[in-house]
Formats: sequence, structure tokens, C-alpha cells
Amino acid sequence: MMTTKDKIIAIDLGGTSAKLAIVSTNGEILQKWSVNTVVLNGGKAIVPNLIESIQERMDLYQLTTEDFLGIGMGSPGTVNHIDLTVIGAYNLNWVETQNVGEQFSQAFKLPFYLDNDANIAALGEQRHGSGDNASDVVMVTLGTGVGGGIIVDGQIVHGNSGAAGEIGHMTIDKDSGIACTCGKIGCLEALASATGLMNLTREYSEEYSGDSEIKQRIDNGDELTAKDIFEASEQHDMFAKHVVEQFGEYLGLGCSHIVNMLNPSKIILGGGVAQAGEYLRELVARHCDNYIFPALKGKTEIVIASLGNDAALLGAAELVNDGKLVG
Repeated sequence: MMTTKDKIIAIDLGGTSAKLAIVSTNGEILQKWSVNTVVLNGGKAIVPNLIESIQERMDLYQLTTEDFLGIGMGSPGTVNHIDLTVIGAYNLNWVETQNVGEQFSQAFKLPFYLDNDANIAALGEQRHGSGDNASDVVMVTLGTGVGGGIIVDGQIVHGNSGAAGEIGHMTIDKDSGIACTCGKIGCLEALASATGLMNLTREYSEEYSGDSEIKQRIDNGDELTAKDIFEASEQHDMFAKHVVEQFGEYLGLGCSHIVNMLNPSKIILGGGVAQAGEYLRELVARHCDNYIFPALKGKTEIVIASLGNDAALLGAAELVNDGKLVG
């Protein structure tokens, strides 16, 4: 029988849905469910809907606040982990400051902890996944964009204004001519995300004249995904191999900057693009090694994330564990 206050409520808030879980204090997911994210009217219903869903689950499982150590949550946007507010989460329609912590604290009278979604995914992987509980770890999330979470001495690095870890916006190739959504040219995100891979594919297709199924599909106006490009590269489509090799060089160069600055024991590659697995890991590690300061060679292992969507939930739970240790 589990003792009192041995559970945590974990929330991973996304633009389409929020994933929620009841997690034990030692990191076991006991129950998991999701709630649609309603972004109408400035996303005003998002937090009340989460609160209502948690209350329903507590009733369903006959739990009270006495059973819980606290609530941990990850959110997109600019998160103030001290004031427990979020601003600029545009996929949630949260343009103005949202007092998230205030709403949760009033509803549950439990300690509430909030951080950026990329940070909590990094914390989850560091404690329970491919990070193997190493104290210095950086997670690079490769999806539509490139996100980052930095763990130093076992703790999230927030930086001066809470925005540390914007790995996707380091400039990798200012002469590439490829614009990022942030307005700059040559960001890592514009060159080495799923979007970046498609940017490179379109760019190089204009000058490639050899045989290639991928090149043919582009010329035909077919819809392509990052997965299509990686699979074609593994099957020795020479055009796809050229694109993926350049993608790997950009991402490897980005990772080398992380190694040279932070000297982590591991860089964890996560997100949709990381489903390419060992093929991607080897590619990035090989290019990264070419740019590392000699004294740091062999000191950082590049690995693939292992927890999938559970990383953020487990990381959110760890915010509560860490908060109780401090407080």
C-alpha cells in the first residue's frame, strides 16, 4: 500500500493536446490521459480545463490532495519558473502573460512547479532515460523546429531571463540564404530540423542532375517528409544521401559548439527526426567530432532519446521532487 503524499500530478501542455499523468515519487507513471487544448478566446479555457480534468481523475481514483506531493507542468512559450507565468506561447494563443501557477494553487492548495517544455523533457531523459542520470546533459529536440534543454550539475539551466537552451537559433551558416522563422539567416533550426531538412532538399534539388527517386518526386510536386528523405538516403538514393550528409554536418557542427561550451557527458537527440535512430546518431557524431576542440574529443557521447512522450511527464514530476528537496 502506497503511503500518503507519494504521488505527483504531471502535465505536458502542447498546442493540440495536454498529456497528464499521476506519477509516483520514484518516477513510475501510474495513470496517463490527455485533454484537448482549446486555444479559442486567447486560450482562456486551457488552465480551467486542465484543473477540471485533474479533479475528475482524483474523484475517479478516490484520491485527495493529501495523496499528492505537488503538481509539475511543462509549457511552450517563455516561462518564468519563479513567478509561474507563461507569455508568448503562440500555439496556445497565449500572447499576454498567463498566471498559470496562481490558478493551480487556488484550485488545489498544492505546491506547483512550472518550466519550459523542452527543459522538462531534458530533465526526464536525464533522470530516467538515455541520460543515465549523468549530471551534465544537453537534449536537442528535432521536430518542426530545434529545441534544447541544458542540465548542469543535475539542474535545469535557465539563464538570466529564463531563455537558456535556444539551441535552434545559434547561427550555423550565415551564407546559406535560408531564413529561419525568427527572421535570421542560417539558424540551426532552419537547416537541421524536419523543416530544415526539407529546406535543404528543395535548395539542392535545383542544381542536382543525377538519377534520384527523391529528386523526381520533388520535380513532380509530391509531398515529402523528413522520414522519406532519411529512408531514401539509407537505401542509397545519391541525392538524398547528399542532403542528409549536409544536414548531419550542420547538426554535428551545432553539437560541437555545445560540446566546446558546456563539456556535457551526453547530448541526447530527441523529437520526430530522432526516429531515424542509429543512422542519425552515427552521422551527427561523426560530423560533431570534426569540429570539437582536441582536448574534448571522446568526452561527450551522442545518444538517441529513449522515453518518447513520457520524457516531459517524468521531467514535470521531477520538478516537484526537486522543489520539495529545496523547499
